[in-house]
Amino acid sequence: MPHAHRHHPDEPFVQSVTSVPESLAEEQKGRIRRYLVTMAIRTACFIGAAVTATQGAPWWLWGTLAVAAILLPYVAVVLANAVRPRQQGSSAPVTPRGDGPDQITP
Repeated sequence: MPHAHRHHPDEPFVQSVTSVPESLAEEQKGRIRRYLVTMAIRTACFIGAAVTATQGAPWWLWGTLAVAAILLPYVAVVLANAVRPRQQGSSAPVTPRGDGPDQITP
């Protein structure tokens, strides 16, 4: 079972990859994906409202779909512009264990 190893001043400092925040490109990709999914749902609601209204469906059904089609663009834009705050100084150091091979020093 591994035990905790404290960092000593003479040991190298190693940055943990798991503590690195999500890259800007990945965050933007996720926001674009959420926007496109929301707008696809909006399109389906719009088409559903038109079809149900012309086929004599109850007013509450096509009305609900129409209201959703009207409100979803606002929701899509808000979600697309919602940027997670960047955490400053959230990195956690990782101290290498001393049981590995020795490093070659010049």
